[in-house]
Amino acid sequence: MKGKKIVLGITGSIAAYKSAVLARLLVKAGAEVQVVMTPAAKEFIAPLTLSTLTGPAVLSEFFEERSGSWNSHVDLGVWADAMVIAPATASTLGKMANGIADNLLVTTYLSCRAPVFVAPAMDLDMFAHPSTKRSLETLASWGVHIIEPKEGELASHLVGKGRMAEPEEIFQTLEKYFDGPAKKTLEGLSVLMTSGPTYEKIDPVRFIGNYSSGKMGKAIAEELAERGAKVTFVSGPVESLPKSDNIHVVSVESAEEMYRACLSVRDEYDVAVFCAAVADYRVATPNDHKIKREQVGALSLDLIPNPDISAELGKLKSAKQWHIGFALETNAESEAVIDKMSRKHLDMIVLNSLQNEGAGFKVDTNKVTIFDALNGGTVDLPLMSKRNVAKAIVDRMEELRFI
Repeated sequence: MKGKKIVLGITGSIAAYKSAVLARLLVKAGAEVQVVMTPAAKEFIAPLTLSTLTGPAVLSEFFEERSGSWNSHVDLGVWADAMVIAPATASTLGKMANGIADNLLVTTYLSCRAPVFVAPAMDLDMFAHPSTKRSLETLASWGVHIIEPKEGELASHLVGKGRMAEPEEIFQTLEKYFDGPAKKTLEGLSVLMTSGPTYEKIDPVRFIGNYSSGKMGKAIAEELAERGAKVTFVSGPVESLPKSDNIHVVSVESAEEMYRACLSVRDEYDVAVFCAAVADYRVATPNDHKIKREQVGALSLDLIPNPDISAELGKLKSAKQWHIGFALETNAESEAVIDKMSRKHLDMIVLNSLQNEGAGFKVDTNKVTIFDALNGGTVDLPLMSKRNVAKAIVDRMEELRFI
C-alpha cells in the first residue's frame, strides 16, 4: 500500500465512524488518502477528525466557501489508484448506478479511472429491497468491487446483511488487490494448524481461558490457502474463522478436544503450525451445575495440566514432517526460545512479546521474531499488519524449504 493514492468516500450512515479506523489503517500502511464526504456524512463524523488522520483537508463541496476555489472531481479521478466508498448508503449506491451526479463524491466516482470499491451500510430491509439489489448488481456488472462482511460460524447469527464490513476487512481487500493473486507455490501441501484460545469449563456458565482472538492464526491459514495448500484448521472459540475452499475448519472448545482433533490427522499432514493459545491447565472436575456464590463462598479450583499439543505431536512426527510453533511471552530470552524449540521438536518458532506495543491479543498488528532450527538464524520483523506478518512467516517457511 505504500505510495498508493486512495480516495476515501464517506456517506451519511451511522457506520461513518468506522471510516476513521480505515483511514488510519491506510495511512499507517503508507497510502496517501484524500477523503471526500457527502454533506450528510458530516452529520455523523467531523471532517476535522478525518483530516487530522490523513493530512489533506476533507473535500465535500464543489466550491470552497472561503476561497471560492473549485474542487475538481476530474483531477481526483485521475489522481487515484483506487476509490473506496465506506460506508456506502442505499442512496449513494442508487445515484452511482443511475449517474445522478448531485454531489462531489458521485461526480468523483463517475470520473474515476481507477478501481472502485464499495462497502454497503444500511438496515436489513433497505439492503434486501429490490432497488438496492439492482443498484449493487448494476455496479458489480460494471466492475465495481462490492465488499461485504465475512462472517465467522460463531458470529453469523448475531449480524445481518447490510452491516458494513469491518475496516480491517476493507483494508485487507485493498491489500489483496494491490498485491495481485498469490502464486500457487504450495499446491499439494497438507497443513495442520491450531488457532484461537481454548476454554476449560468450571461449570456450565464459567470457564478458564485467555484473550486470544485467533486473528494471527486466521491470517496464516488464509495465506497458506491462497498459495494452494490444503489446511486443516483446528480452532478454539473465536468470532471470525477463515473461509476458503482450501481450508477445512474443525471447531473445538477445550485443549483436550484440540489435542484429539490433531491426533486424528497426525499421519496426514506435511507441516503443522501450532498457533493456538492453549490453556495450560484445566479444572480436574468441572461442576455439572452452576456454582452459586451464596452457597459456596470462597472458591478453590483443583487444576491439572492440559496436554502440551505441540510437544506431544513433536514426539510422534516423522522425518518428513515439519513443525512450526508460536510463543507469546512477557520477557522471553533467546536462549529460552531456542530451548523450547529443542524440547518440542520444532523446526521454527515465532516469538511475539506482550512488551511490544501493538502486538499480542485482540489487535490487528504484530511484531515478531522468527527463529529456525535449520541454521540457528533469526529474523526480526517490524510492527505491521497481521496479514503482512503471515506473508513474512510463510515466505520464511518457503525460504527454509520447510514446505
